[in-house]
Amino acid sequence: MKQFEKLTETEIIERVLKGEKSLYELIVRRFNAYLYKIGRSYNYNHEDTQDLMQDTYIDAFKSLSQFENRSSFKTWIIRIMMNNCYRKREKSSFRNEIMQDVNEHATPMFTNRNNETDKVIQSRELGTIIENSLVKIPLDYRMVFSLREINGLNVSETAAMLNISEANVKVRLNRAKTMLRSEIENAYSASELFEFNLIYCDAMVENVMKKINEL
Repeated sequence: MKQFEKLTETEIIERVLKGEKSLYELIVRRFNAYLYKIGRSYNYNHEDTQDLMQDTYIDAFKSLSQFENRSSFKTWIIRIMMNNCYRKREKSSFRNEIMQDVNEHATPMFTNRNNETDKVIQSRELGTIIENSLVKIPLDYRMVFSLREINGLNVSETAAMLNISEANVKVRLNRAKTMLRSEIENAYSASELFEFNLIYCDAMVENVMKKINEL
């Protein structure tokens, strides 16, 4: 697969639709971490998150011909994952909120202090602190935090994903940071949150590709 790693998502999709199913493995590997973080942000455990990811990849594969590049593939597949999470929780909408003052120039919640992520992830304390903190945040705020801070979507993409205004995205993100700041302010990088280990990544690829080849 190494010779295909530089292909864009659009190029991969075009070739998959023409019959090169095996290239879909690249999609799975590229988006495992993003989808894993979404599932865990909904408070699903590791096993349930993996099941949701697998369903999402299969759903996306079956709908590849419907992807029209109107948004990035990243936001498209994250939306499918979120829809699956919504259905599992039997929750389909968010409450309206009253706009409040937001400090748009606030210091970022996380800073990338070094690239030794693998070493830090080995600390059980890190996972416990972050996951326990995020669990305490209401879903509405947790999902904005996940999409913006953890998955790197911009304000407009997040607003479209959650079907809320850009102003509400800023409100919710500000509130989410406030809820978390006392415990983990500037302590860890966003990339360390809910990291999807490569061991699980390989297993996910194998399971998804097996099901796709059966279609």
